[in-house]
Amino acid sequence: MFTEFRVRSHAFHILTSLMGKYLFRGQWIDPGVDVVSFYADQFPNGDMAREASAQFKVPLYKTIDEALCLGGTTMAVDAVCLIGEHGRYPRNELGQTMYPRKQFFDQIVAVVERSGKPVPVFNDKHLSYRWDWAKAMYDDARRLNMPFMAGSSVPLAERRPPIEFPKDAAVEEAVSIHGGGIESYDFHALEVMQSLIEARRGGETGVKQVQLLTGDACRAAMNEGRFSSELVTAAMNAERNAGMRRRPTMRFPAEPFVPRHAVLVTYKDGTRGTALTVGSGGDRWNFACKLRGREEPLATAFYSGPWGNWNLFNALSGAIAHFFKTRKAPYPVERTLLASGILDAAMHSNADGGKAIDTPELEFAYAPQDFSEFCENGESWKVITPEMPEPTKFEPGTG
Repeated sequence: MFTEFRVRSHAFHILTSLMGKYLFRGQWIDPGVDVVSFYADQFPNGDMAREASAQFKVPLYKTIDEALCLGGTTMAVDAVCLIGEHGRYPRNELGQTMYPRKQFFDQIVAVVERSGKPVPVFNDKHLSYRWDWAKAMYDDARRLNMPFMAGSSVPLAERRPPIEFPKDAAVEEAVSIHGGGIESYDFHALEVMQSLIEARRGGETGVKQVQLLTGDACRAAMNEGRFSSELVTAAMNAERNAGMRRRPTMRFPAEPFVPRHAVLVTYKDGTRGTALTVGSGGDRWNFACKLRGREEPLATAFYSGPWGNWNLFNALSGAIAHFFKTRKAPYPVERTLLASGILDAAMHSNADGGKAIDTPELEFAYAPQDFSEFCENGESWKVITPEMPEPTKFEPGTG
């Protein structure tokens, strides 16, 4: 099920991989799953849902209930891919895009309850723009014993340099940098940060305060040391030194690196984290942190691939397929639950002029999982190169 299906939409990328073969670590891999039904919430200009349905003989149903039951009355599928990203949806007073992920999920829950058949559900990106709805989705999945996976594609990208987070390292501070806008790209930066520092000594402990600062207030916070300019420079230098071959629209900004906005996160254990935007461009994903007892920052750039974020969905689709077949998520859904709550608190902070928001509801712990086997290692960029044109037609890969 998806909000819309067009070129470069999340549905386009994920279905391209799940309905054919996907490229991972230089090899074309059969996902081992069959897509048996579609539900589209909207049909934009350039819609591909109807044509793909006819071409690949995948029924396009008018309701989610029908898509899950294949036109019958009980759950008739073995897993659900919920892609609630892109489409024409309103923004609320906080500036949050009101994607209907919770509404989609509730309809899945209704069929699970009616049928007595809990199936694995993957939810693309954050659970909901509202914390209470995100938590309700998580709680319903646990109550129904429904395997649940969610989140960003970026943590699965190739790392340059290919760092591994030291086991049980004590983290003093971390920064995660993107080049996009408030909310939509902040989520990815938060998940990148979480995907690394959740493995710190003691595991994830939760978040006690969130603040979003923009413009002069953001720059003042950096100058005052509320987040480290040295870490920002280290993260940006990881990108500079990575030898990334990118689209011409992606340019490296001049020094000094001046953030446009920043989400400041204070963790329960005292760790400080900041997700911020530097320059512009949708393919910037950089990370750096200060580890106790280590002088030099640990820094890396997440390289999405020669076609930009299009390429991120290969590794993600592999992780989704593994989840559907094993009913075991490759990384904890609590990561995405926490990132969803941080993001909602940040948007409330922004609407309140940058006020710091206490978040006792986010002071929950979870254990990390080693998900390194699901991460791209760069071998795929010997197969796909910048000289190759990006696909503009829905043609699931055959290898």
